[in-house]
Amino acid sequence: MRARDPNIVTSGLSGSITRDGMTVDVNIHRIEDQPGWALEVVNANGTSTVWDNLFDTDEEAHTAFLAAVADEGMTVFLDQAVVIPFRR
Repeated sequence: MRARDPNIVTSGLSGSITRDGMTVDVNIHRIEDQPGWALEVVNANGTSTVWDNLFDTDEEAHTAFLAAVADEGMTVFLDQAVVIPFRR
């Protein structure tokens, strides 16, 4: 018998946030039986920014998002010209 896949728990702090005329989706989630909350911000083009570290609480993850916006502004989540294409 195969074990079921764990559920993903989404924080109530997740959602769309608009500042300075720019809207992003803030996703804060964790795997149900694992500690640590992941933080991902997705811009209007679908480009995702994911923090490398996990946070002890969903509040800490949300605070990290707010700190990034306070330090660098919402433009930090705009698409950047750092995409490296695969060779064809």
